[in-house]
Amino acid sequence: MPPKKRGPLQTVQRDTDVIKRKVDALVQQAAQPDASDWTETFEKCKELKRAVEEMTKTLKKLSKADEPAPVGNYDQCKRDEEKRLLNLHERLQSLALQLQPQDEIAGPSSSQTEQKSDEENSEEIDESSEDEDTEEEEAHDDDDADSDEEDTDIGQTATGQETVSYVALSAFTGEEEGDLSIQKGEVLKVLSKNKDGWWLAQNSNGQKGLVPKTFLKKDSERENEDEEESEEEQESDVKSSKTSNWNTVRKAVTEIDATDVLAAMGAIPPGFRPSNLSRHLEEGTSYRASHFIQPKLSQSQLSFQDLHMDPDTGKVHGRPSRVSLILTLWSCRMIPAPGVGLQVLSRHVRLCAFNGTQVLSNIHTVRATYNFKSQKTWSFSPRMTGMLPCLLDGDCFLRCDSESPDLGILFELGVTYIRNSTGERGDLSCGWAFLKLFDESGAPITLRTQELTIHGGTPFERDTDMDTTSTKRGYPTGVFQQMLLSRKVPKLVVKLKSVNTRNRVLLNLLPDTIVGSLSTVHLLATYRQILADALLLDRVTMCNADLICSSVLSSFPDVLDQPDLIDAFRKSWTESEKNLRRSDKRDINVLKQMFVSVYMGSVFPLLYSAEMPTPCWADEEVESQRARIIYSPSQKISVETMLSSQCSHQAFDITQVTYDLISSAQH
Repeated sequence: MPPKKRGPLQTVQRDTDVIKRKVDALVQQAAQPDASDWTETFEKCKELKRAVEEMTKTLKKLSKADEPAPVGNYDQCKRDEEKRLLNLHERLQSLALQLQPQDEIAGPSSSQTEQKSDEENSEEIDESSEDEDTEEEEAHDDDDADSDEEDTDIGQTATGQETVSYVALSAFTGEEEGDLSIQKGEVLKVLSKNKDGWWLAQNSNGQKGLVPKTFLKKDSERENEDEEESEEEQESDVKSSKTSNWNTVRKAVTEIDATDVLAAMGAIPPGFRPSNLSRHLEEGTSYRASHFIQPKLSQSQLSFQDLHMDPDTGKVHGRPSRVSLILTLWSCRMIPAPGVGLQVLSRHVRLCAFNGTQVLSNIHTVRATYNFKSQKTWSFSPRMTGMLPCLLDGDCFLRCDSESPDLGILFELGVTYIRNSTGERGDLSCGWAFLKLFDESGAPITLRTQELTIHGGTPFERDTDMDTTSTKRGYPTGVFQQMLLSRKVPKLVVKLKSVNTRNRVLLNLLPDTIVGSLSTVHLLATYRQILADALLLDRVTMCNADLICSSVLSSFPDVLDQPDLIDAFRKSWTESEKNLRRSDKRDINVLKQMFVSVYMGSVFPLLYSAEMPTPCWADEEVESQRARIIYSPSQKISVETMLSSQCSHQAFDITQVTYDLISSAQH
């Protein structure tokens, strides 16, 4: 049987393999300290560079029609070969600069002529690639043309012989031969800039190698920043506001740079961005439940907008909101996982009310669980014995009174990570989804299970593809193929449910706008009743704004921002509720008394315990230490234990037992 005829692309692949073996052998030969003839090695390096450039030209001229037999995924194979040749070209270029004598680098010589010829060859390659792109645009559809424009060409940015000093923003460890390992703050000289983002740099010891450009910043910029910072420190009394604004901007720029570095390293998939909602939570309490649970003042600030008493019953007057619903997070599928070099500390979904331009409510977080064998699938509300922690509970409620026609729910899928090499922590957005709650006519959408497509990037930029495997080329037109492709698209499954009678009564007692876990609704409703009694009944006059002596009112909002303490409160509440009669469970006065006694006997001492570590998001060690203290049998709270010399507490502060209406209420 005669052998099968080899196609042009396969021939290029075989020839590239041969060149790669020669390059590997040449690099090993140059690495030997006893190498005798550097000139011969340098000449071999130049010959291989010319061979790589010729091979690149040949590859650019190939088309799918030249193949004698069909080739599966032809375009992807062609791009892979271009990347291989580009990598070989960069290795040879780096090796050639290392082999060049220093005197040839300093003055005009044959090496500069060789460099000019290399640049001319690169320009010829670019011109030939542009011609080929033009021909392909005429032969293929528009989608093919868009994809071809993204192909990487072999070439060097025209920088002349001038070298510029740069400072390393962070440490980088070379992973491949030809890379240059650098330390944070090290000053480097950039010799050449490649189009793919890898720059050839030289350190103070004369070592040369490739470094990602996102790790470098001009030395002059660092000096300018140092001068600006010193001036700001000298004039801090006059420019305190400008300093705080500059720190905010610098922090945002640092986050973007860190993401760019991870993207350049291939540690994060396309579409990942710094988490917007996590940044909002770190800025203060404006987007936390502790802020939105507080009463909201009216426009005149002489009364409350969302807290009223029913004069007939003495209870909080229920207020229906424009949106009041229950939703359940079911699962996320086909979510790309971060690459090597990052350790994921938490996978979670953050949700809030959103109108397309701004966040309207507090930001609620639900942590996801996953199977190690299928890391692209996230699930919620795991089956477990005992009480399900509210952080893992996928059942949530949402209330919002915004009149915006674009009102909806914003979901941000995120991961908290730590870099293994540097120990840096960060929060990334793995994508987002938006569920609009009203149609074009202004009618509420049907409450049912929704499969929401996950978009890359952020809600404030153009849509970014999250599917790293699919391309625009050859988009399937068959129904069966489209069904298979749809299974690879990242999706978030959410079930919207109507509110039953009991939950509706409780939700109407809450603020007009708030998001939270459904398992905490009864606690929030009881707290609002206690708050109404103190603000509307017990004050001498409505114009009185003196401090109110109440540990519950002053500290319970802080507990809302600590899920483990809320779980401890729920556990103690459930145990106490078992001892109540059926009639007492419906008596609001009995429930208020039990709320105060259970809270002061279980959560309040823990909140100000000196042994309790400060909460730290996604820190497994801190979470374990807090859990041991909260659920330890020896930590039974009583008057004796609180007054015991063995029980240590934080230094007393008047804010622990006083509620300040002016500073706490929403304005």
